[in-house]
Formats: sequence, C-alpha cells, structure tokens
Amino acid sequence: MRHLNSGRKLGRTHSHRKATLSALSVSLIQHKKIKTTTAKAKEARMVVEKLITRAKRAVQKEGDGKVKDVHARREVFAFLRDRSAVSTLFNDIAPKVASRAGGYTRVVKLGQRYGDGAQVALLELVDYNTGQEKTATKTTAKSAVTRKKTAKKAKTEAPVVEASKTEPEQAVPPMSDVKESEPQRDSK
Repeated sequence: MRHLNSGRKLGRTHSHRKATLSALSVSLIQHKKIKTTTAKAKEARMVVEKLITRAKRAVQKEGDGKVKDVHARREVFAFLRDRSAVSTLFNDIAPKVASRAGGYTRVVKLGQRYGDGAQVALLELVDYNTGQEKTATKTTAKSAVTRKKTAKKAKTEAPVVEASKTEPEQAVPPMSDVKESEPQRDSK
C-alpha cells in the first residue's frame, strides 16, 4: 500500500524518474514553457517550485550585500546538472519572482495526443507568459495596418486599364516534347 507516499512513479525506476524530472526542469528553466504529459507536468511542477524557492531565498540573502550563496547554487546544480540552467535560474528567474509568494508555474491542459491518447499539458513559468503579450501586440498592429490599407484604397482608386491586344500571346510548347517515363522492368 502507498499510505503517505506522495508523488507519481511515472512507470520508471527511481534513477530514471530523477533523471526525467531533472531534464524537464532544465528545459522549463531554459525555454520558460514545455509541452509534456499531464502527469509529468504535475511532477515537474513540484520539483521546479522547490528549486525556484531555493534560488529566490539565496538571491535575497545575496541582496543584503553579502557574498554569493555558493551552497545553494551547488545544491541546485546537484539536481539540474546544467550550468547554464543554474545561472539562468539564479540570475534571471529568481530576481523576477522575488515578490511572488509561490505558484511560480502553471499547468494548462491541452487535451489528448493523437498517437497514444495520452493527456498532454503545457507547463510554463507564470511571470514569463510572453505568448499572450505577443498576440495582444500583433492584433493591435494588425488592426492599425488594415485601417491604413483601407484608407489608401479609398483615396487612390484608379480605373482599370485593359492590356493592349497588339501584343502576341505566348505560345505554349506542345506536350509531345516531354519525355515519357522509362518502361517498366519485369520482376521475377
């Protein structure tokens, strides 16, 4: 029985599960959003939340004029095993979420995957929600462009001029010049 045993096994051994969650965490830190199964997303969310909290507390200690908290960086590196992800976490993400009390990530369910029917979800960092900002700016820019185009069309509507009939039409080459495919070989 699994009394008080939290977490999902994800159909993996302990070492494989740890490596999977580490890889998902690195991808999330680097790309700010990842698409994976719902179960993996929920497990990775728990791991990443703890890593971000650890980094946030270390950065707050460093902000008091003290030296860098090397121990915190080494603890995070022991799990992630990626230097660029650790530096991104401590230099970019932790200062940005310093005022947030928790809930650094969000899981958005996307439906079922066509191949095997697995439930798919999007795991993203909440403060890096760049997708919605981009679409909002695109729609405002698009509407401004269409307004300009309609204004130009109304001002400059020129009469349509027919092409002169003195120019000869270009002849289309006959199809007899095209090579036919090679004859089929007998297969035995």
